Amino acid sequence: MKNYTITVNGVAYDVTVEENAAGAPAAPAAPRAAAPKAAPKAAPAKAASEGAGSIKIEAGAAGKVFKIEKKVGDKVTKGDAVVIVEAMKMEIPMVAPSDGTVASIDCVVGDAVEAGTVLATLN
Repeated sequence: MKNYTITVNGVAYDVTVEENAAGAPAAPAAPRAAAPKAAPKAAPAKAASEGAGSIKIEAGAAGKVFKIEKKVGDKVTKGDAVVIVEAMKMEIPMVAPSDGTVASIDCVVGDAVEAGTVLATLN
């Protein structure tokens, strides 16, 4: 038998898996309710960057931050990709809505984001 801990939607479950001989049917096991462990604490919400600009670049769809194209201080023109979000196996560029300078990058690669999440700001 092997013991594993599986987390589903933030709830941890202890499970035991029984190994059978090759080709032997599995014997039905009596159901056993595992006491859920405390869910891991959520990461603290990110505070707005101190150098945050007035022009926001927001996620257009829920997904994961795939790549950050620009860094703080870079000059951008309208339409330049600043952050790339992966959603449904597509890479979607989040672009500068106007000319400016990147004032803050408010995400990191791998962050899960919802539509409307501020990813970066411009001045």
